[in-house]
Amino acid sequence: MSQPITIEDIYKLFEKTNEKFEQSRQEYDRRAAEAKAEADRWAAEADRRAAEADRRLAKLEKTVANTSRAVDSLTTRWGRFVEELVEPAVISLFRGKGIDVKETYSRARVKRQGIAMEIDILAVDETEVVLVECKSRLSKDDVNEFLEKLSRFKQAFPHYKNYQAYGAVAGIEIDEGVDRYAYKQGLFVIKPSGETVEIINDSGFEPKLW
Repeated sequence: MSQPITIEDIYKLFEKTNEKFEQSRQEYDRRAAEAKAEADRWAAEADRRAAEADRRLAKLEKTVANTSRAVDSLTTRWGRFVEELVEPAVISLFRGKGIDVKETYSRARVKRQGIAMEIDILAVDETEVVLVECKSRLSKDDVNEFLEKLSRFKQAFPHYKNYQAYGAVAGIEIDEGVDRYAYKQGLFVIKPSGETVEIINDSGFEPKLW
């Protein structure tokens, strides 16, 4: 016959169960603490890497900005060199094409009614005006941007609204096919020739009027 279960037996069983529960709780707390510590280490490492990435990005952005400024400065100097090469020859060049310009203006600027525009070289007489765009290297995009500028020229410079306006592009280097493209758009094309420059358009060229 089995022994009857006493209150003392129940109490001992409760104590063992409570002891196991406490051990389980302590194990859970230990593992939770380890997990939190690991998560904190990962978070700290992620913060460190993010800070390092930010530092490198800031350094890269500074390098890019400095390089961009240097390139812009060099491009500007080259562009002005082209202007200084072309401007002295402009009057004789266009008189040779039957456009009797008498005055030239370098970097003619205007800003009115939300329109800002700069013309590298402006050559004028009493009834005609020639806009010359100068580039160290002339690309198709440059030609297209200049055509858009020509379309807005008389709005930006209304005192020339009754003039016959012509366009010309000049470049020390010209991307392949761009001279022909400019020609077809009705633009004069100016290239270096020895120590000076020349208009390369042939006698059959019909300049476009703006």
